[in-house]
Parts: sequence; C-alpha cells; structure tokens
Amino acid sequence: MRVSWGLLAFPAAVSAIENGINGWLRYAPLSNDQRPPNLRLPGAIMALSTNKTSPVYTAGQELQAGIKSILNQTLPLYHELDEWLGSTILVATTGQFHGVEPAATLADDGYLLRVRPGNVVIMGQTERGALYGAFDYLSRIAQGRFSDADLIANPDAPIRWVNQWDNMDGSIERGYAGASIFFRNNTIPEDLNRVSQYARLLASIGINGIVVNNVNANANLLTDANIDGLGRIADAMRPYGVQIGISLNFASPQTLGGLSTFDPLDQSVISWWVDKTNRIYRRIPDMAGYLVKANSEGQAGPLTYNRTLADGANLFAKAVQPHGGIVMFRAFVYDNHIDPADLKADRAKHAVEFFKGLDGQFLDNVVVQIKYGPIDFQVREPASPLFANIPQTNTAIELQITQEYLGQQSHLVYIAPLWKTILDFDLRADDQPSLVRDVVAGRRFSNKRGGYAGVVNVGTNTTWLGSHLAMSNLYAYGRLAWDPNQDPQALLEDWTRLTFGSDPLVLGVVTEIYMASWPAYENYTGNLGIQTLTDILYTHYGPNPASQDNNGWGQWTRVDHDGIGMDRTVSTGTGFSGQCHAEVAEKFESIETTPDDLLLWFHHVNYTHVLKSGKPVIQHFYDAHYAGAETAQTFPITWESLRNKIDTERFNDVLFRLRYQAGHSIVWRDSICQFYYNLSGIPDGTGRVGRHEYRIEAETMALKNYKLTEVNPVETASNLTAVVLVSNHTSGEATTKLNFDSGKYDVAINYFDLIGGKAHYKAFLNGKLLLEWAGDLEDKLGHTFSTKLDGHSATRVTIRDVQIQKGDVLKITGVAEGNELAPLDCIAVLPQGVID
Repeated sequence: MRVSWGLLAFPAAVSAIENGINGWLRYAPLSNDQRPPNLRLPGAIMALSTNKTSPVYTAGQELQAGIKSILNQTLPLYHELDEWLGSTILVATTGQFHGVEPAATLADDGYLLRVRPGNVVIMGQTERGALYGAFDYLSRIAQGRFSDADLIANPDAPIRWVNQWDNMDGSIERGYAGASIFFRNNTIPEDLNRVSQYARLLASIGINGIVVNNVNANANLLTDANIDGLGRIADAMRPYGVQIGISLNFASPQTLGGLSTFDPLDQSVISWWVDKTNRIYRRIPDMAGYLVKANSEGQAGPLTYNRTLADGANLFAKAVQPHGGIVMFRAFVYDNHIDPADLKADRAKHAVEFFKGLDGQFLDNVVVQIKYGPIDFQVREPASPLFANIPQTNTAIELQITQEYLGQQSHLVYIAPLWKTILDFDLRADDQPSLVRDVVAGRRFSNKRGGYAGVVNVGTNTTWLGSHLAMSNLYAYGRLAWDPNQDPQALLEDWTRLTFGSDPLVLGVVTEIYMASWPAYENYTGNLGIQTLTDILYTHYGPNPASQDNNGWGQWTRVDHDGIGMDRTVSTGTGFSGQCHAEVAEKFESIETTPDDLLLWFHHVNYTHVLKSGKPVIQHFYDAHYAGAETAQTFPITWESLRNKIDTERFNDVLFRLRYQAGHSIVWRDSICQFYYNLSGIPDGTGRVGRHEYRIEAETMALKNYKLTEVNPVETASNLTAVVLVSNHTSGEATTKLNFDSGKYDVAINYFDLIGGKAHYKAFLNGKLLLEWAGDLEDKLGHTFSTKLDGHSATRVTIRDVQIQKGDVLKITGVAEGNELAPLDCIAVLPQGVID
C-alpha cells in the first residue's frame, strides 16, 4: 500500500543543504566523469576592483566560491594587476581594457566572455555587465557544458526589473511563499541577509532593477526612518548591480504630507514631491526610480482633479530626472464598477481608451508598463493592443512570475511558453512587422527606453517562491528579458541541470512534465480563450466559473443557457478588435479566421458551434478538461521515476505537490464540466460528465455525528453536496460496504481542507488502519486558503495498492478542530490504472 501525496512522509524539516535557498546557484560538485574534458582553469582570479560594493569585486568572490564548490579547486583572488603575473580569469570593465576590439560592440550591461586554455577574459561594458559574464562562465562549468568561447552577450532591452507586491506589515499581495524579506511590522528589518541573497539570484539572470513594495503603496514608506531603511536595502543589493525602486501612493502629499490636495499641477504638490525625491536620492544616489499605479482599483490618481494620466506620470518624471531616474507608470487603469448589462462595455478596452490619446505627451524618462494581455494575467489572452497604439511612448511588458491565476505555486505551470507566445506576437502596426518583443525593446518605434517588469513576490520560504518547481519561471523570466529569442525548453533544460543535475533521465523527466504543464493547466481550468475560470471575487485559486459574470469587474464570459464567449467584434460586439491594427483586427473580427484557442475571447457562440477541430464547443470543453486532468495524473507517476536520482528532501516535496495537483485537477475538471452541463443541458457525448461509477458519495454512507451541508459553488462537490460533523467539539464516522470485485485498488478520499482548523482523519478497512492524516495543507502549500467548502478547499488523498475483498467495510473517522468540521465529499475505489 502506498499513500499518494505523501501525508505520512512529508518532511518535517528540509535539509540545510538542499532546501532551495541557493535556487539554480547550487554549484553542485561535478564528479570526474562530469567535468568537461577541455576545461583548463587558470592559476588565479583577477577582479579589478578593491571596492567591496562593486559588482566586479563581487564577481571575483562569486568565481572563487563557485569554482571551489563545483571543481574543488581554490584559486587565489587578486584585485590589482601587479599582484599576479600568471594565467588568470580576468574580470574588468571596458574602461580598464585597452585595445580590445569587441569593446565597441558592447551595449550597456553587455559583456565579452573569451575563454582560451589557461586564460579567461570577462569584460563588461558596465561593472554589472562584468558580473553577468562571471555568472555565465560559472553556469557553463556547473552544467558540464563547457567549451572554449569567444562570445559577446548584450541585453535586448535596458529595463529588466522585477516587482514585489510587499506590504509594509510584512504580508505580500499575491504572495505564496511566506512573509516579506523587505518589510516587517511597518518598517525595514535590520537583518537583510535574504535581500542580499535575492539580489545574487537576480543578478545571475541579468536583472538590473527591483521595485520592493506593493503597487498598492503605503504612503508611510516615505517617512525619514523608512527612507533610511530603503537605503539599507539598496546597500544590500548594490554589490550585485541591482538598483532599487519604489512604488508610490499618488495621494501621499495629502495623506502623509498634510497638504489639502494631491493635484499633480498644484505647485505645493510639485514642491512636496521634489523635496521628497531629493531626500530619497541623498540616501540612495543610484535609485532606479518610481513605479506608479494610479486611478485603478481604488487608487488615487490625477483623474481625481480632471488631469490626465500623462500629467500624473510627468509629475514624478520631472522629480527624478535630475537624478537619472525613470518612472514606470502602469497601464492597468480600468473601472471596476462597469455595468454588466451594457453589451458594449468591455474592461479589455480601457487601457487603449485611457492611454492612446496621450501618446507623445509623456516625458522621455516615463515608461508605460503594460500587462501582457488586456485583462489580468490569464492562462491565455491576446497581446495587449496598447503596445502598438502608443508608438511615441516608451513601453515595458509586465509579466507575472507569481502564479496568481495559474495555480499559486501549488500547481506546476511552466509559464515561459505562454510568455513566448506574447513576445513573438506580431501586432502589425502600420502593416509592418511589429513583434511585441521589438516594441518593448524600443526597436520598433525607435524609443530610447523599454523592457520588462516581472511580478515575482518571493518570500521567506527557503524555496523563495514556495515551491522548488516555481523557480523555473523566475529563471526563465530573467533569461527571456535578456534575450526573448531564446527557446523556453532550452531555458528549462539549463535550469534543470543547474537545479537538479545533468543526469539524462532527470533532464528528460523534468522537461516532459514541465512542457506539458501549461497546456494541461489551460485545459482543465479554461480553454478556447475563455480565461482562467477561477473565483475572481475571492482567492483567484479554485474553480468558480459563475463568478466571472454579473459583476462590475469586467472579466465576463457572457455565458447563458445557449452559448458562451465575449463578442468583442466591431460589427456586433464591444469593438475591442478594432483597437488592434488593421491586419490583426481583420483576423479577430471573423470567427473563421480567429484561432480556436482565442475563439471565446473574441466571439460569443452557441455551445453547438463547430470548431476547426470538428468538435462542438461544449464537447471540446468536456474533452479538454478531461484531457488536462488526465495529463496532471501522469505528473507524479513520471516524477517517481527519479527516486534516488534527486535528494530525498526535494524529491518528496515535489512529489507531494504533484500528487496534490493531480487531485485538485480532478476537482477543477468536475466543477467546470458540471457547471456547463447544468447550464447548457447538453450531455457529454462520451457519458463521463456527472457519471462516476467508482465513487461512493459521503452522504450515502452510514453516518455517525455527520450531517449534510451545502457547498458553494455546488459543482465543487462530487454530488453537489458534502457532509460535516454536527459540531466542532465532536468526532464522527462515515462507513460503507464495498461491493466491488475482489482485487487491488487505489482508494481516493475527497474532502475539504479549510483554514481555521486542522481536523484529523483516519481511514480503516475492516478495522485495520489504512491511513491517518490531518487537514493541514495550509502548513504545506502556499496558495490562498479558504474559510468555506468550495473549489479552493476541495482536495483529495489517495491510498494506493489496497487489497479489497468484495463486502469489505471501509470507515472514515473525523475529529473536528476549530472551524474545520472534518468535511467529507466522496470516496473513489479505483481499479489500478483507472482515472476517476
């Protein structure tokens, strides 16, 4: 008998060696047979800087420590040319070299890596460019893929930032990995060691800037004491070349400064911001700049005073301009109280409506930061048309590494392939090639600034993102921001070698699972461009398709008894397609030329509408959700082939999560399929939806101290209902006789794991204990938990290889704790190889 997602085996503590703290910078020792045969190390490292805050100095330390760890060789480290005359790894900037021809071809932050037997040159256009070259050199050695080289690497775009949505109380909005490493109790903590470690990880993938606080900013960040604390954060990150920026609350002159207004054209407001900015730059002379969210989701902004968004952005741009700073101004501006009865209303149109008329009015140190799609980090969206509608304005693309709508790090989703579809999309501005990646790099419209902003939200968890698996997305983000032409699978393979080693089986298994993860998640959560069918009014985690419609948030699917999808055409719908340039607009205006994977984004169709695949929409929905969940079932099974190939702690942690995902994918599948079956009345052509021949519903079992209870949404329970204990001071039983043929089965138990208590469960077969577990997933997973019985709390545990005789008695006991009344949904007794 085997327990499916490791409740009994879940590690109580993680090894200090392989707890994830080093991410992909493990520098694991290479055995003799793994060591590149042509690797000839020089006799010393020469890093030409004596300044301990210099990235060149840091590069020397990194090289020395990395080579010692990987190759068990200690190279002496020098910082002056006359200290060593032998063969060297030489690290310096172009200003310290003379007569080196490639120097002229290096862009800001670019580097030359020249490797010859016994000599290595790492030359950066800037100090951090030299550090990037050192990390590249070490990465090649660590992967065992080393060869002589003569390469020049330049970043594709100058802005390669990450955003943290950290609050000053230490919480993190849309964070799934513990508390903030930047803030605690409304101040900056003294110990910033994790901040330095984070900067090291960021520098290793070419990230040069970070906004450390939430876009929903707290004005108190700008007090003198907190400015000094921000200075300490900057000091901790400076040796890695990572410049800090901060998010601003637009109303700060009023709420913090005591002014009667925050009008961006009022002279007292202008003076207040100039004074405050000068104060910040006195403490942090190299501060990168500001990030501003204005007039969105309740945030203050210039529209309050009938000023334009450009007026607001330029207020800050003028304040930071003398210091060389920039302003990232978010295009995420929309009305979250729009009328769902208005068939012409469309949140997706708001960004273009707000910003297009302002093109050319922003100062040249303003960069408009645009989410990759028109709505909000969905599992699939078209590229935002705003990228092509403000050609005279600097732009950056906002991506989300934290998986707000994509499983919140409790589901594996490798997001890089999704990002690549957006970056490679041709917007066809003026009927000319206009790839998104060329627009944000500034090439397409000859803009000076542009680039990338990735919402990361690392926390105090030693894995940084709450999951070893999720770090692949941060790694891929940095690599794509440096060079968006790279292949997501190749990036994944680099990350795998650095994180789990170069064993061919490990590489193959990780690649197989990861590359299947985004298509699988899209299939079981919402496909055909309908968006992620999660609960948008609550946690953004589990299934709740009904929450999308009939509210002011505008993430509508326009679902009814006859059809589904938003009509965004010019001819009959909201007109969103008309915001695209002509070639793209024409493509999406017609059902015939709209690709199926975006059909329901642009068109409202009947459930019986036939797709290009030949299937009706509703049957595709059923089939895709079953296919996605079926793929998720393979993840833990495939991962188990790596037992003894990966250290026990990380192997078990990943296996636990993949088993949880396999179970929750079935919750998703059943919820979505049941919802659309109930609404449309059209049965599944294969007879699967609503038919579960191997399940025993909890409400049909012999119950002691259990009672029926409602679940909301109802379809998140197997038979639209569940059972809970009669009070939180009791225990109970649910018993059933098994009428299945004798044989070996997997027994799955569906239950609900809420926050606010940790109920205790036991499963018995003929009085013999099969499994004991607790409702304590909140201690093991990082997603936003629910206080209710719903799609967020629904889960399952599976006991594998149970020998059952027909007539055996299965009993589940539950003991309540706090608000968790040991809820049960159903039991599935599955013949081996059968997916519930």
